[in-house]
Parts: sequence; structure tokens; C-alpha cells
Amino acid sequence: MQSSTSAALPLPEQARSWRQDARTMGLIGLAHGSSHFFHMLLPPLFPVFIRDFGLSYAQLGLLVSIFFVISGTGQALAGFVVDRLGALPVLLAALGCFVVGALAAAFAQGFGGLALAAALTGLGNSPFHPADFTILNKRVSPQRLGHAFSVHGISGNLGWGLAPVLLLGVMSLSGQWRAACLVAALWALAVLLLLLWQREAIDDRLGSWAATPRAAGAPPAAAEHPLAFLRLPSVWLCFSFFFFTTAALAAIQSFSPPALAALYGLTPERTAYVVTGYMLCGAVGMVLGGFVVARGAPLERTIAAAMTGAALLLCLVGSGLVGAEPALLLVSAAGFGAGLAGPSRDMLIKRAAPPGATGRVYGMVYSGLDIGFAAAAPVFGYFMDSGHPQAVLYGAALALVMGVTSAALVGLARSRKR
Repeated sequence: MQSSTSAALPLPEQARSWRQDARTMGLIGLAHGSSHFFHMLLPPLFPVFIRDFGLSYAQLGLLVSIFFVISGTGQALAGFVVDRLGALPVLLAALGCFVVGALAAAFAQGFGGLALAAALTGLGNSPFHPADFTILNKRVSPQRLGHAFSVHGISGNLGWGLAPVLLLGVMSLSGQWRAACLVAALWALAVLLLLLWQREAIDDRLGSWAATPRAAGAPPAAAEHPLAFLRLPSVWLCFSFFFFTTAALAAIQSFSPPALAALYGLTPERTAYVVTGYMLCGAVGMVLGGFVVARGAPLERTIAAAMTGAALLLCLVGSGLVGAEPALLLVSAAGFGAGLAGPSRDMLIKRAAPPGATGRVYGMVYSGLDIGFAAAAPVFGYFMDSGHPQAVLYGAALALVMGVTSAALVGLARSRKR
């Protein structure tokens, strides 16, 4: 079995077709959407856990932290595994963890059972970004990478948006939140079997566009230490970018519904789907963001404009100066700005990755996503418990602005390197 770090054979000419690229994009998009779905396995059910198990918002935030601490730690390590063994087997194992984690949630009897479910699904989530981006960078032709990143980001938003709709819908129809967790387990199993069936289209060990033949008579490149990429400032700036932007997302996903309910006197039923609206608007933004990248627009400027606009909308809602219905719409619209920045963000990371270290760089950088979730969730949970719901929205806006600063510094570091 050939390691993904070895010299991969170029893909055959006929593999350059749009159909082949679309097949790879679609399968990886489905897998990525499933991973984001499992980010939201527990948060939509938080009100039920408060009712059935007597948990506080701080305890619920701790469940989110368990998921993302394990995911973040595992993600940084998973990049090395992906670079050595290949992305496909790691991806299949991750989906298996989702199946087991959802079953653990379905049979949980209290905080301990929910914590086990969070740990198992966090472990399953850890390899997705290094595995996904390794496959996309190797199996999708270079001229379509911007669109591939767009599809990848859209699928993640759709997974986030689908989770509350499906889980709450199943719970409403069946009268049992445990049935919703069982449906989630069946979903992960179905995706696992589909990827196994279609594995040829997503096996990064079968070939790569990145293969560059060595010139005749040229000496072989010196082997670089596996951790050499950690010396690159751009890697750590990308990490900080993910940390801050994900802290904002943690606020929106887990605590914007109760915050809006407290600020505007809305019922939980009316605010429950604001996360879905945010993610759907984000998906639309990502579609346009893929074309922005393909046209060669400056990455840092795109990120700054899009995310600053989203931050301003969140501040407006947090101020309480708008009505209840406009507040729901404005929070959803903020997702458009975050989505528009997504493909530019992923291309920024690709440019920061040295050859042969794709999995490691994406694993380290995207671990900032998990650590951002883990650190932010208890903080925003505390804001809710202490009666400051507006701080959820202001804090999310501040985190987005910090992310813009990190992206600008990435561009500055790259220009100095030139």
C-alpha cells in the first residue's frame, strides 16, 4: 500500500473530466456535511436535557467543550496519520465513531452518558478536515479547487442546518428524543457504506495532481522533519483565524436561540431554527465565494469585507434596536458573510501548506476550529446563566473582527516571504 507522502502517480488524462471531479466533490461534501451534522447532535436537544436531567447551561457548554477538546487534539494528530496511511481509511473509521457515538447518546441516562456521546463523536470528527482536504487537493483538478472548497464549505453548513430540523422533526413525530439519536446513527452508517462502495473516487493513494517530476540529474530533495511546518508563522496565524471565527460560530450555534428568546421575548419554537437560517445563508455565501476565489480576488480583502459585515449585523441585533422578526432575519443574514469568506479561507490555508504536508497543516490549522468551540462554549453558557444574553451576540461579533485581523496578518506574512 502506497503512503500518501510518497510520490503519487499523476492522474490519467481522462480523469480531468468535470464528471470525475464532481463525483469526488460530492462524496467528500456528503462526508463533510455528516461531520458537521454531528457537531449538532446534542445542542438542538439541550432544552430536553435540561428538562429530563436537570442540567444547567454551563454543564451543556461543557458537553460542547468535551466534543471539541477531543476533536481538536485528535485533529492535529490525525493530519500525521492521514499523510502516512492515506485519507480514505481514516475517513471510514471516523464515520464508524459517529455511529457508536449516536448510539451512546440514544441510551444516555444522564450527564455521564451524554459526555460519552460527546467524546465519541468528537473523536470521529477529528480526522475530517485533514482527510477531506488531502483528498480534494489530490483528486480534484487544480482549476476546480475553488469550487471544490466551495462545495466542501456548503456541505458543512447544510449539515449544521439539517441537524436541528431532522432531530427536532423526528422528536416531534415520535415523541422521543432518543429516536432522533437513533436516526442520526443510521445516517452515519449509510454514509459510511456509500463511501466504501464508491471508494475509488476518493482514494488519495491512487494518484495526485500535485506530482511534479524531478528534473534529470537534479539531486533528490532533502527530507524535511515532519514538524518543520510548525515554524511557519502563516500556519499559526491560520490557526488563530480559525480559533476566533469558530468562537463566533459557537455562540450562534449553541446559544443564539436562547439569547434571542431572552432579548426579544420570542418562544423557543420560533428561535429554534435561526441556526438553520444562518447555515443556509452561509451556504449561499459559499457558492458565491467559490466564484470569487476562481476569479482570483484578493483573499484577505474578501475575508475582511464579508466577516466585518457579519459582525455589524450581530452587533445591531445585540443592541436590541430592531424588532423580533428583523432580529431573526439579521442573525440568519450574518451567515452569508461568514459563508462568503469560507472558500477564500480554505485557499489561504492551501497556500500556507508546504508540499507533502497537506494533512498535517490542515489538521493543525483546523484544530483551531475545535479549540475555539471548546473554549467559547462555557464562556457563552456563563453569559446566559448570568443573565447577559446580549453578550452572546456582541462576543460573537468581536470574535469575527479578531478573525479578520488574523487573516490580514496571514497576507502580510506571505507578502514579506515574497
